[in-house]
Amino acid sequence: MTSNKTASETEPRQVLPGFIVFEGLDGAGTTTQARLFVERLRSGGAAVSATAEPTDGPIGRHIRAVLSGSEHASDRTMAYLFAADRSEHLDNPDHGILAELKRGRYVVCDRYLFSSLAYQGSLCGFEFVRMLNSSFALPEHLVFLELQSRAGLERIKTRDRNEIYETPQIQDTVYHGYRQALEQFRDTKMRIHRIDGSAAPETIAEEVWRRIAITPIH
Repeated sequence: MTSNKTASETEPRQVLPGFIVFEGLDGAGTTTQARLFVERLRSGGAAVSATAEPTDGPIGRHIRAVLSGSEHASDRTMAYLFAADRSEHLDNPDHGILAELKRGRYVVCDRYLFSSLAYQGSLCGFEFVRMLNSSFALPEHLVFLELQSRAGLERIKTRDRNEIYETPQIQDTVYHGYRQALEQFRDTKMRIHRIDGSAAPETIAEEVWRRIAITPIH
């Protein structure tokens, strides 16, 4: 896969202060680490909104049904669905990301547009998915948990039911998709923290906190 940037990718994107995103392969521990980070912020008295993608909204629920295998959608349709869910996630006036940030809350999100670039971008064309997501603002901090695909699948093998992307072939492709996605944003104002996801959860959590706490979150 190429990591060359197109001209449009050199244009600056808005970066949202106080918005923190956790990303990684299935089994990398994004949900656990996002939860631990939220708990630590709240223990210090911070106001925090914990969220995730796909969302719990109507589009997000449909995505989850497809991921579970109970419904079907093409890879391109999934890319559109994720982008639509993300748009609502950002802009919902009651509980969207932008609304929560305006209220003075930190927003910690388990997965964001980088998952679309890695997953759908690997399956139906990186440039197509990049364009679908080109208008979305970036988080101030992106925490990427580095983990080989086989290790991630080993962690989730005890689940009652795997999602449609949880296969060795897809996870291998997505692993390289994430590397391409991160390269696209190397020169932006978003801070990218690549952290070894193979360590114990408590060790990872301490490293995440150290990386983000050494610079002001705002």
